Amino acid sequence: MAICPACDAEIEVDEFDVDQGDELSCPECGEALEVASLSPVELELVSEEEDEDKKGLDDEEEAVDEDEDEDEDD
Repeated sequence: MAICPACDAEIEVDEFDVDQGDELSCPECGEALEVASLSPVELELVSEEEDEDKKGLDDEEEAVDEDEDEDEDD
């Protein structure tokens, strides 16, 4: 069991099913959480900066995919 740092809900997380750094969301409040440690399992909120970095990477990947599609059309 782990505790959501946002709403204090108990979340069932098996330390053998997750790795440090894995992201999940709280089933109670929906906050994005990251596995901070495994023994015991501790969760921390994913910072907005990390969220934006991840979104930026997704946007860049989409842009690369679009560029590749355009090249194929030529």
